[in-house]
Amino acid sequence: MRQETTIRRGIEKIRLGHYPTPLVRLETISRETGLHFYIKRDDLCGVAFGGNKVRKLEYLLAHAKAKGFDTILTAGGAQSNHALLTAACCGKLGLDALLLLKKRGVTEAKGNLLLASLLKTPVRFIDTDSYAEVYAQAETIMDDLRAGGKNPWLIPVGGSVPLGALGYLDAAEEIASQAGEQGFPVDHILCCSGSGGTHAGLLLGAKKLGARVTGIVVSVEENFQEEIYRLTLETAQLAGIDPGIRLEDVVLKAYIGPGYARPSEEGDAAIRFMAEKEGIFLDPVYTGKAFAGFLDLCAQGFFAPGEHVVFVHTGGGPAIFALYP
Repeated sequence: MRQETTIRRGIEKIRLGHYPTPLVRLETISRETGLHFYIKRDDLCGVAFGGNKVRKLEYLLAHAKAKGFDTILTAGGAQSNHALLTAACCGKLGLDALLLLKKRGVTEAKGNLLLASLLKTPVRFIDTDSYAEVYAQAETIMDDLRAGGKNPWLIPVGGSVPLGALGYLDAAEEIASQAGEQGFPVDHILCCSGSGGTHAGLLLGAKKLGARVTGIVVSVEENFQEEIYRLTLETAQLAGIDPGIRLEDVVLKAYIGPGYARPSEEGDAAIRFMAEKEGIFLDPVYTGKAFAGFLDLCAQGFFAPGEHVVFVHTGGGPAIFALYP
């Protein structure tokens, strides 16, 4: 089946997910926090187990197809959601995929790695903590692929480049439209900040809404505020819009726990709370820690009483089956 291709802001985009995803008010959490709490269900976008990376891949893989690339490489941790969704989307488009993953954490055939095996996507583990080393090996691999007649292209970790971040500029506009239809103002958007692209796109789009964006950081990143700020400005330039963003608009709150991709006690409690009260499952790497951060910020009085808060569910469900016994 031919995929629908459109032009957004003069840039090609290929339809991979089912949008708009639901924007739903959660009554129990609203009542218990004294806020109007909504969840944006990007985990229900319709590809694999869903997640935020599909919006980014709609732009990234449209570029790949337009430029004639036939083999897509990408990088991530051992249980990378981005890597798995890249493989799934490549399959829809008839592209080959190769996943270059750090040999850290859960490398058995569980969670996203089990799904990658069902997709028959090759995985190469690289024994390093450095993405610089991963990218260096990627260059060598791509040279070999070119020698074999292939035309490869590398998507950086998380798809967090300006082209990918456009997907969450779209998401912010989608949230604005849905909120308008439902008759409420968006005061605050809360998201997980992993590689930064989702946060950057939302921040750029939320400026039109007059909404604040807070990112919950789940991994140790040096100069992360500056990185997201730079990415936001570059995305605005690509989209041809005035960003109107200052460095201090990039608001980050760290809830890393014992480390990246390692469940935290607070995150586990938040996952159980959401599951028991609303029947929605979060994951222990990203959304569970992000929701734990939200609950802690509520306890600190971070939000004004009665604010309308949108929490972006960025997916990651397969990690439940990889990181828990």
